[in-house]
Amino acid sequence: MNPLTQSKNATILPILIALTLACFGFSPRARAVCQEGCNLANRDTFLGEDALLHSIGYANTATGFEALKSNTSSGNTATGANALQYNTTGGDNTAAGAYALYVNTTGDENTTMGRSAMQSNTNWQRQHGHRLWRALCQLHRLRQYGHRS
Repeated sequence: MNPLTQSKNATILPILIALTLACFGFSPRARAVCQEGCNLANRDTFLGEDALLHSIGYANTATGFEALKSNTSSGNTATGANALQYNTTGGDNTAAGAYALYVNTTGDENTTMGRSAMQSNTNWQRQHGHRLWRALCQLHRLRQYGHRS
């Protein structure tokens, strides 16, 4: 083999390796996808990183990081980071606030408001919106008669 050709190959190979490694170093990192939009077929709307990521239900609304991420049911509204994140078959729930109804899995027709509201609920159904309403009415009556809360 010609010594000149052998010298070129020995010089080019390390340069190619260095360039390849440099390309990997400057390439963008893999990240979750911040989604924004709607699924007209399922009547879903979503905004946020991994919001409604695995949803197969319909008529759901998710706003916030991983809101309704594991959802498979319908009629849910989640607003806030991780709201209703692990909901699977629970339908017609409304969760407003970070981590609201976070681990709800099968509970139906729940309404929550506030950070971590009913965070550990798994399968309660229909009662919490009513309890919230009763609590608000009682608070209103107390304030009406001059009581502080």
